[in-house]
Amino acid sequence: QGEGGHIVTNEYSETSAEGVYALGDVCGTVELTPMAIAAGRRLADRLFGGPEFEGAKVSYENVPTVVFSHPPIGTIGLTERQAVAKYGEGNVRVYRSKFSNLYYGPWRVGPDDKPKTAMKLVCAGENELVVGLHVIGMGADEMLQGFGVAIKMGATKADFDACVALHPTAAEEFVTMFPWGMSRQESGARVSPLNGAEAPKPEI
Repeated sequence: QGEGGHIVTNEYSETSAEGVYALGDVCGTVELTPMAIAAGRRLADRLFGGPEFEGAKVSYENVPTVVFSHPPIGTIGLTERQAVAKYGEGNVRVYRSKFSNLYYGPWRVGPDDKPKTAMKLVCAGENELVVGLHVIGMGADEMLQGFGVAIKMGATKADFDACVALHPTAAEEFVTMFPWGMSRQESGARVSPLNGAEAPKPEI
């Protein structure tokens, strides 16, 4: 056992006892039900799926997480502070946006009284790899699942800028953040996110 009573495992969910495996909340890595399901699937693939799944494992990096509050909060990847600590302040660029969702447009209340949506993109390296994406506001829970795929695939700010906006939606703000179209034109979709692959690294 580790500190706090959690079971210690390696990257393949193996404990120190041969033939004994552990995953999910008892390991204390990422305590989310879908994370435990994903780890269980990968373990089952490796144990019973045949030679092609010999190295199957789950990745605990860049796991999309939602707090089902009112309004909901969605987050994936590093916070701004974590990114600066990991890559250095000079290698991190942050994009922000705060606005009233168009859903509230017809409401007969002043602009300052309308519920706000706040978004943040945390990018690192000369290629501006998106290492963190955070949002609070209506629909944050739904939009995180799609953006989670992009982050797992190593999307850059240029990839976000290259995506045509869906209007009128709140999610379009992530692909139109100012300054738009000024990032180095380099796509991050070169590293497979499958089978527990390491998260892409920015070029520094």
